[in-house]
Amino acid sequence: QLVESGGGLVQPGGSLRLSCASSGGLLDYYAIGWFRQAPGKEHEAVSAISRSGGSTYYTNSVKGRFTISRDKAKKTVYLQMSSLKPEDTAVYHCATARPGYGVDWVGNPSLADVVSWGQGTQVTVSS
Repeated sequence: QLVESGGGLVQPGGSLRLSCASSGGLLDYYAIGWFRQAPGKEHEAVSAISRSGGSTYYTNSVKGRFTISRDKAKKTVYLQMSSLKPEDTAVYHCATARPGYGVDWVGNPSLADVVSWGQGTQVTVSS
């Protein structure tokens, strides 16, 4: 069971840090992805990170603004979001890839390959 937190209402240009934790403390064993769904749109892969943290992925629209990281001691994956724009408004979910999925999945994260999915956290960017 994954649990996301850290969403909220922020003005354009502001920052938020999303957190993804597992009730079972098993995040260390999986590549993790962040996906978002804006109203009326399909899910979009935003970012992903390998088990080691050595490989990451960002969709073009967030490159240079978002940073994904993982804290193994806290068994948590973070998505630091800066310079937020209204078009970043969405429900953000974290998800675990299938066991054994690594760098290749991180390079092209797909919902078809996730096995656990959190309830999501709402991010609203508005003045």
